[in-house]
Amino acid sequence: MATAGKVIKCKAAVIWEAGKLPSLEEVEVAPPRTREIRVKIVATGICRTDDHVVKGIFPNIEYPVIVGHEGAGIVESIGPEVTCVKPGDKVIPLCIPQCGECASCLNPKSNCCLIGHLCQSQNLMPDKTSRFTCRGKQVYHFLWTSTFSEYTVMPEASIVKIDDDAPLEKVCLFGCGFSTGYGAAINSAKVEPGSTCAVFGLGGVGLSVIIGCKAAGASRIIGVDINKEKFAKAKELGATECISPNDFSKPIHKVLVEMTGLGVDYSFEVIGRIDTEVAALASSCLGSGTCVLVGAPPAGSQLAFDPTLLLTGRKLIGSLIGGWKLKDALPKLVSDYMNKKCNPDALISHMLPFEKIAEGFELLHAGKSIRSVLLF
Repeated sequence: MATAGKVIKCKAAVIWEAGKLPSLEEVEVAPPRTREIRVKIVATGICRTDDHVVKGIFPNIEYPVIVGHEGAGIVESIGPEVTCVKPGDKVIPLCIPQCGECASCLNPKSNCCLIGHLCQSQNLMPDKTSRFTCRGKQVYHFLWTSTFSEYTVMPEASIVKIDDDAPLEKVCLFGCGFSTGYGAAINSAKVEPGSTCAVFGLGGVGLSVIIGCKAAGASRIIGVDINKEKFAKAKELGATECISPNDFSKPIHKVLVEMTGLGVDYSFEVIGRIDTEVAALASSCLGSGTCVLVGAPPAGSQLAFDPTLLLTGRKLIGSLIGGWKLKDALPKLVSDYMNKKCNPDALISHMLPFEKIAEGFELLHAGKSIRSVLLF
């Protein structure tokens, strides 16, 4: 392409400091270096995790920063030694990298790549420099994705090629929200046919959990949320009933135990609040229930509960990005989507031009969106 090897000026949303909404700016994006790829982002979702960075409650972030991690785009150019993609390929950036070489990547049971944010900072590229500049200042990366920029640069470990015919404005959700929820049910919990499930939090990821539970054959799926406007969509996607904690005088876990006898076989916390994590655990079946933590709580949170909840046989597990090794899994998930085996389209409540990113965050804060997708 004519832009290969050159600095590109483009639009992006920069968070200059914690507590401030992203500001629309013109940024300069440097060319990719060795084993790096520059991507033209076509579509990107707004995820609650991005909002955590806005609020300053995502760990180990430096400002100014360009966030966004649920995107899809087209390779614009590649640096030396890149073999996994070529210019023109449709791709999804990976918010959890898969280097393929570390102990975690080589462990078939783990997807916590050791070069990712859980183990080391991704605020700069692997060579400890940034590819973003704005108003003469260095701007930091986010998870090596930074999809709130029309052009972004990422290392080979953080990108995967997908089907050439995939609609990027739809499959961008596979970069985080849909994969996280769907995989939590299918991979992490391993929901069994005929089982009962409770899903705490009916946003985009919670609804994806419901889709996964239904696909696994659960016979009863109870949605839990204080926002009743979300109930209709939850039922459309597979919830058999929905309840609001505000409608009961007793704790919600006691309500769920009464509804099911001993509690649900599988409970999922998809909010990231300590109180609902404990409630989800307590609502799982005495002696055999599994509680899956999916939502990310604020940095520095500590979880405390009565250990008897576990001593009686319940299991408490976590699920990172649905348990998928993303580089391996996403091409197949997108192919399944193309073959109509899974369909996250219903999660997209709003499609907005990128310039309306502030409106997208307002919809998120007001609980009026499931997923807003921004289009460049």
